[in-house]
Amino acid sequence: MNIRKYSPLAFVALLVTTLSSCSLVEGIFKAGVWTGIIVVVVVLALIIWLISKIFGGGRS
Repeated sequence: MNIRKYSPLAFVALLVTTLSSCSLVEGIFKAGVWTGIIVVVVVLALIIWLISKIFGGGRS
């Protein structure tokens, strides 16, 4: 039996049995919000960098 295959399932089962449902949902939403914020910041930085490269922001 491959233990690595079932590790995520065991982790989720541990979380479900130890956390109350409200705190589990709260944790999922907090992670989602922070992931969204990080993705937006990275995409904006990439767009700004691309625009500066296109319009020659680094030339002297």
